[in-house]
Amino acid sequence: MQREYEMAHPAAKKLKVAIVDLDVHQGNGTAKIFQGDESVYTLSMHGEKNFPFRKEMSDHDVDLPDGCTDVPYLEALEHALDELERCFYDDSSPLLMLYLAGADPHEGDRLGRLKISYDGLLTRDLRVMDWAWQRRIPLAFAMGGGYGHDLATTLQVQQGTYRTALAYWRKWQAISSTVETTLAA
Repeated sequence: MQREYEMAHPAAKKLKVAIVDLDVHQGNGTAKIFQGDESVYTLSMHGEKNFPFRKEMSDHDVDLPDGCTDVPYLEALEHALDELERCFYDDSSPLLMLYLAGADPHEGDRLGRLKISYDGLLTRDLRVMDWAWQRRIPLAFAMGGGYGHDLATTLQVQQGTYRTALAYWRKWQAISSTVETTLAA
């Protein structure tokens, strides 16, 4: 994405990318790949005692204890987004956010070891997507994890994320339509 952006906007500042990884497992591969790259900010909220057992260093790691529930999880997310804003986001630089929305923090997950409810995960998705929306930062997301005892529950969590993303996509489409109409007039 950075290369494509540079080719399309050769005189612009480098595209900054924020990777927000909320899968229950640390985003160790992403952290390792982008260590030392100041144009990519890596944030990982994960189970501190979960795989991988040897963690890489992200720009911001939030280690969560086994059994973490909605309230402390969402508080940790707020602090992490505040840190992202403080350390990386500034209005003068173009930014893209990549969001990994793990289903495995869910309380019904066999491997997750956290106890986040369906409503807690919906709130998480709304908060991340709204954070990007309020700043007009394009966001792409991918699902991760999901090892529930009951496949229907895992699918419900994933569908909630997709529904939330669809709602924000519609907001972006409304802006695009308004801009196109204004330019045509």
